Amino acid sequence: MAVSGIGPYDPQNIFARILRGELPCKKVYEDEYALAFHDIAPKAPVHVLVIPKGAYVSFADFSHTASEAEIVGFTRAIGTVSRTLGLEPRGYRLLSNVGEEAGQEVPHFHVHLFGGKALGAMLPG
Repeated sequence: MAVSGIGPYDPQNIFARILRGELPCKKVYEDEYALAFHDIAPKAPVHVLVIPKGAYVSFADFSHTASEAEIVGFTRAIGTVSRTLGLEPRGYRLLSNVGEEAGQEVPHFHVHLFGGKALGAMLPG
């Protein structure tokens, strides 16, 4: 079910629960700004989610309210994860859905990192 990318933050969302250690994840990377883990329903050979540790609903919220240190730290975490997974030589895709029409399902900002095969067209048709 799609969610609004501008609504209030729900501290019971699945990613908030993962960050608090209430739910397990297959961790790839963690630092003070971000946590990266394998998606439970991968859409590519490599499908990792990178989430900020702060309570941000979407990219819209994160880009507007996060500190410069959080924005830089999160962006660098994505780069570190892509290098650690060996995705840079062949390429990879970053995706973040914001709001209902984009299909955002979890009201916590996150970036999907896809790779490991040719990914084809970005949008059908």
